[in-house]
Amino acid sequence: MIEKRLRLLGLLGVISLLSYSAFVFISPFFYPGYDWLSSAVSDLCATDAPSLSVANRLNALFGPCGVVSATAVWVASARNRSKLLKSGVSSFLIMEWVCYVGYELFPWVSGESASSFGNIMHLIVTVAVVVLSILSMVLIALSGRKSGIPSISVWALSALLTMTIGAIGSGLMPKAVFGLFERFSTFSTVIFNAILGLYLFFGKLTPPIPKKNNPIT
Repeated sequence: MIEKRLRLLGLLGVISLLSYSAFVFISPFFYPGYDWLSSAVSDLCATDAPSLSVANRLNALFGPCGVVSATAVWVASARNRSKLLKSGVSSFLIMEWVCYVGYELFPWVSGESASSFGNIMHLIVTVAVVVLSILSMVLIALSGRKSGIPSISVWALSALLTMTIGAIGSGLMPKAVFGLFERFSTFSTVIFNAILGLYLFFGKLTPPIPKKNNPIT
């Protein structure tokens, strides 16, 4: 019964993705002059953004549901035989908490300079989230067959590749498309959390250990 309830928590990862998607795609309609191609997602929920009220409502389930789902995945993965998978999921859980708590404490303030204390802390949180995300995806990707879930490595590599494309594009491409590539990075993590939640929901995080045949005596 407890395991069944734990698996249901995996659906919260999907709800987190839906909440974040609604926030990203709907909030710009309440921000006059906002250009999603060139602007950061965080601008939509900056303390002085005209879309702040709507953004907070749409994004309300993103953090809590994402954290609960990642925590449930961590609990379930503890029974997997792969240390790499367990380490990767643990890193991902830490990232989710840093993301949720960090951005709540230090939202971006567009009316202040990037060197202000709050905005500096916001950037530090962003760096921590990116580093932990990369670390977790690499570890999960390396877990491969040892975890008994080779398909999860493919998802981890896909998410890592998408995040890398986003990071490179945000840094090297013209500022006119900064927002587009930033969304590659942000959505890669949110979607991967939803995928981990679905693995939990369908009971795939702890594959059954094959029974050994008893020798004939």
